[in-house]
Amino acid sequence: MSKLTLKEKVSYGLGDFGNGFMFDMGQIYLLKFYTDVFGIPAAVAGSIFLLTKIFDAFMDPIAGAFIDARKADPRTGKFRKIMFTSSIFLGILSIFVFMAPDLSPTAKMIFGYATYMAWGVGYSFTNVPYGALGAAMTQDPNDRASLASWRQAGSLGALLITSVMVVPLIKQFSDPRVAWPVVVALTSVIGVTAFYFCFKNCKEVIVGKSLASGEKISIKAMARSVFTNRPLLALILMTIFTISAYNIKSAMMIYYCQYNLGDISLMPYISFITIGCSCLGITLIPKLTKRFGKKNTALIGFGVSVVADLINFLIPGDLVTFTILASIAFIGISIPNGVTWAFVSDSIDYGEWKTGERREGITYSFFNFARKIAQSVSGFASGIGLSLVGYVPNVQQTEKALGGIKGLLLLYPAVTISCAALVIGILYTLSDKRHGEMIEELKNRPA
Repeated sequence: MSKLTLKEKVSYGLGDFGNGFMFDMGQIYLLKFYTDVFGIPAAVAGSIFLLTKIFDAFMDPIAGAFIDARKADPRTGKFRKIMFTSSIFLGILSIFVFMAPDLSPTAKMIFGYATYMAWGVGYSFTNVPYGALGAAMTQDPNDRASLASWRQAGSLGALLITSVMVVPLIKQFSDPRVAWPVVVALTSVIGVTAFYFCFKNCKEVIVGKSLASGEKISIKAMARSVFTNRPLLALILMTIFTISAYNIKSAMMIYYCQYNLGDISLMPYISFITIGCSCLGITLIPKLTKRFGKKNTALIGFGVSVVADLINFLIPGDLVTFTILASIAFIGISIPNGVTWAFVSDSIDYGEWKTGERREGITYSFFNFARKIAQSVSGFASGIGLSLVGYVPNVQQTEKALGGIKGLLLLYPAVTISCAALVIGILYTLSDKRHGEMIEELKNRPA
């Protein structure tokens, strides 16, 4: 198998870079937009995240089955065309999510549910084929680790830029109701452009039995693809914990800067440092996985993140100490978050080895299902958590509220990441050696 070129790796990473310019806006800023601009109570806003993300989660297997049932286009493959086309609709829907029409409280809630649900459908048909594309580009373990690094680099790059640029851009407008859709329109254009380069420069070379068949995918076939895949099930459980931790960190950072540190303008600077430092973690992924294997590399990252967050929670939160420890935690969590994409590609190979059918779309969509459930939990926990600690928008917070914001930002992720480490350490049993043996078996099987 020929090695992937640097151009292909960078282009694949640009897919998650583009994805982040639309996805991160929702994860970082939408709760703040709902509570402080659109005027939706925190608990109601949390319910929007919970229910719409659960709806989105069930959309992913539908998208995966639809994609797996399609015949591969000789020119564009199975995944790239639908990925890019859907990214255009996702960009448009992102703008609608951040609109704040003058409506009654009930109508605002309905508008929030409707726009975010529609956005979720667009996201499913963009992200599922993008994730499946990685498994179709190579089965080489080193190239997969490299793709995982570039994908994580793209994700962190988008997170870094959106964390740094959005608040200063919003402050250039006198009316936040105008500012948010305009700024989101800008980020959406960047996102779609990045997806175009991913579409143009990546190639699908791994063609399994199901790619050219065009057969309908039954519920039974979907269930067999998932529930006979033990590595995938372990990854699904692990991901519920890791994504919940990562997303609640992103959502709470803006509140922590504004109220605990006393200046919302600190967020771009802290984000630049913490996310920038996490780029160090992803550059280490290929070397760490080559030396320790993917599983042990992930466990190392989990441990670093948990220790840093616990120390940060227990000590007084001055600006310098908080930023240093938050940076260490971000370096730690960036490593398993990056390795995860290589895990998913390996689980796709395992599914083909186990069942004789290669189901990239379904396998990735059920993994993404877990991510959506985690996003719903973290969004709901953020809104409900703020409500329980007595958060009131745009006023001086009580000591209880300040402590609650700190706990949501640091303690909650430390606990959930510890659970993720236990899952991957005990339940994920597909070693790199065993994966290599499976690939050789697959190559020697008759067509």
